[in-house]
Amino acid sequence: MRALSIRQPWAWAILHAGKDVENRSWQTSYRGLLAVHVGKAVEREAVDYLRAYGHPVPDRLVTGALVGVVRVTGYASVTESWWGVPGQYQWQLTDPRPFAEPIPWRGHLGLFDVPDDVVQAVTA
Repeated sequence: MRALSIRQPWAWAILHAGKDVENRSWQTSYRGLLAVHVGKAVEREAVDYLRAYGHPVPDRLVTGALVGVVRVTGYASVTESWWGVPGQYQWQLTDPRPFAEPIPWRGHLGLFDVPDDVVQAVTA
């Protein structure tokens, strides 16, 4: 399965707060299930931003792990989503499914592969 590293709290927002796009400077032809990986850094200003808009971001966010899956259905260079960032590609995401338990994992830049059996073990 393909995976993508997304900084916290944005990964949390995708899986728990209705964030339906992922903003990237590059487009992709990939469509289908995507494992959500979180790196080791947390953007504290983004946590404050989300809380200011009423999102109950937990005090402790998981880092350094696979935390769920989403489906990539397309992308657009402009979106009307509240989550969009002008000038970036917004990958369109649906069907967020957080894992009950994170899977410790090392991320990589760009799309990277995770063995299917690792993700299937927690999504079955």
